[in-house]
Amino acid sequence: MIKIIPSEKRHFSDFGWLQTYWLFSFSAFYDQENIRHGALRVFNDDIVQPQTGFGLHPHEEMEIVSIILEGEMVHKDTMGNETTIRTNDVQRMTAGTGLKHSEQNIGSAPVHFYQMWIYPDKRGLAPSYAQKNFTPDTWQNRLALLASNKNEENIVPLNTDGSIYRATLADDRIVTYNPASDRKIFLYVIDGGISVNGLEMKKGDQGRIDGEKSLEITTTAKGDFLLIDVPSGTEEE
Repeated sequence: MIKIIPSEKRHFSDFGWLQTYWLFSFSAFYDQENIRHGALRVFNDDIVQPQTGFGLHPHEEMEIVSIILEGEMVHKDTMGNETTIRTNDVQRMTAGTGLKHSEQNIGSAPVHFYQMWIYPDKRGLAPSYAQKNFTPDTWQNRLALLASNKNEENIVPLNTDGSIYRATLADDRIVTYNPASDRKIFLYVIDGGISVNGLEMKKGDQGRIDGEKSLEITTTAKGDFLLIDVPSGTEEE
């Protein structure tokens, strides 16, 4: 089954300093039919205005991944990390038993980034941090693995059973993906447009996929997208 949710169905909030699309129930937005997709609990599409940001706040028992599309932010946390996360950086925090962090846009231009939360496989992990910069040629005309628990080099390691891929396809290019039977796949179109098994998706659309043995993804509009592969169930069930 492939369910396409168009961009206009995303929940939008404008806080002045932050413009954000929440793809799942989050904060004051609650929809009992839209809590998660498998182990993927949160996907927020955020724009943070200059000289603003997220103050120090807590997390626990969640794998948190941020991908910076444009701009840069200063990250600080109670693990002692103080870093700048920049365009095409992928950042992972294992919240585990608990941490606090802040993200501030101290620059003169807005920051556009995605933040994803994935349920952990195991509770009680020690908090930890990882960050890596990628160049756009990494995902040109291929599904490039950015973050995963797979034992591969040159990716951001995850402490949960999930994988995050990115691809930018030139016109009429095709990539395929074969999910395992116990997995759920989440697609999000960053820019352009794609077709998955013949179903069209445009910028801001999401695809929630379950039970498909094979995915064929193509484009006629230089589609740039993320593919997230997670377990079907979680300990929260």
